Amino acid sequence: MSSLRNKVIITCAVTGGIHTPTMSDALPITPNEITEQAVAAAEAGASILHLHARDPETGKPTPDPDVFMQFLPRIKQATGAVLNVTTGGGLNMTVEDRLAAPLRAKPEMCSLNMGSMNFAIFGLADRYKTWKHDWEEPYLRGTDDFIFRNTFRDIERILQLLGKDHGTRFEHECYDVGHLYNLAHFVDRKLIEPPFFVQTIFGILGGIGSDWDNVLFMKRTADRLFGTDYVWSVLAAGRQQMPICTQAAMMGGNVRVGLEDSLYIGRGKLASSNAEQVAKIRRIIEELGLEVATPDEARQALALKGADLVGF
Repeated sequence: MSSLRNKVIITCAVTGGIHTPTMSDALPITPNEITEQAVAAAEAGASILHLHARDPETGKPTPDPDVFMQFLPRIKQATGAVLNVTTGGGLNMTVEDRLAAPLRAKPEMCSLNMGSMNFAIFGLADRYKTWKHDWEEPYLRGTDDFIFRNTFRDIERILQLLGKDHGTRFEHECYDVGHLYNLAHFVDRKLIEPPFFVQTIFGILGGIGSDWDNVLFMKRTADRLFGTDYVWSVLAAGRQQMPICTQAAMMGGNVRVGLEDSLYIGRGKLASSNAEQVAKIRRIIEELGLEVATPDEARQALALKGADLVGF
């Protein structure tokens, strides 16, 4: 694994497919808003920008490559950050839907969920009485009967189509300890080459909880399975975002923040932007005596192909 020494990679997940427009006016919806917030997050210290698209009129997550192409080239032009395109998309999208934009964009990096799981966000709906759009409440409530699908066949297909065919590398999203073993399976089959980026995720109902002991357990398990072949990062959903990321940084890990993962900047206070969250975790990292990695340092650590070899 390429050593970052005392440097921390900050990933910013700009909009995601979980939160809905009613929940925060700061959530970027249109290509212009996604571009502006992504660029500001990079300027604040994020070296990787994780990107989803939304219907500009309704704010509903969309897999439409044409929408992605309204912001990917602009963000690339305005910043040196690594652009990481989702293969998770939004609820109820097929694998074909989720692959449409990445296959056109051929990015340096894509997210890749390392297994199928119950992905439950129905509890969020109880917090709101009125909605900006009709789709929002059923979208959330329907997740009490929703399975996010990524079978072994799906994962192998994504690794082939994007990884082998286009040189894209992955943010391997591991929502539970079993996902680490799924990743190890593909490593053993030589379908994934080191150094690989392991994003351990805490606090989604259906996955492992956001407890500090779980962070230690996931890290120890990854160390046992992958040794020095991987780069470790952490995200926590909701109110544990900053505490768990701080713990990870102290343990030598990298961090992910952004409005996909949490809408808040502090207890009961909505974040005004993605950049506000990036700036906060950067202050914490630097107060700990660590440094924030630049995009080029992230590229080197993760052996990425470079922004000149993408399809946008």
